[in-house]
Amino acid sequence: MSVTQQIRPAVEGPLAGLGLVVEDVAVTPTGRRRLVRIWIDRDLASDGSDVTDPTPALSLDEVADATRVVSDALDASDVMGEQPYTLEVTSPGVDRPLTEPRHFRRNVTRLVTLTPLEGDPVTGRIVRAGEQGLTVEVPATKKQPARRLDLGYAALARAVVQVEFSRPGDQAHPDHTDVDTSDEEN
Repeated sequence: MSVTQQIRPAVEGPLAGLGLVVEDVAVTPTGRRRLVRIWIDRDLASDGSDVTDPTPALSLDEVADATRVVSDALDASDVMGEQPYTLEVTSPGVDRPLTEPRHFRRNVTRLVTLTPLEGDPVTGRIVRAGEQGLTVEVPATKKQPARRLDLGYAALARAVVQVEFSRPGDQAHPDHTDVDTSDEEN
């Protein structure tokens, strides 16, 4: 069993205690050390119901707590052996393809490009994600009106999140309060 395969079970239990799951593990040699990358995300326990609300992203505090837990778990086990390593714990970036139903559930309200096994790619916003498929809201184009499209995961060849600098519903300054800056005489 490779080191990568041994790391996952060593850290899954401690991370589950924080409500987190291991998405992926990679070990890369870097000179005399190894770089251990562990991608984590929030555990979305599925009860079979569809998700229609956005999932909050992991905070920096949550990632820091997870890093401590993972470091302690690796130090307590003999998985890494005597060779030194550098640990990097992170959440999956937007560049990682969506491959599992939980990935789609985590990205409800995000803009995605879906490439079906048959037909042209479609870009739309995920409005529902379940165990077997999802619904995307596709904006109007010159050729077609706006529409909702239901797709099964099995019918998709590829799915990726699109980077948006401002998503609908996001407030530009959520902590900003209106301040009266008019010149008033007392």
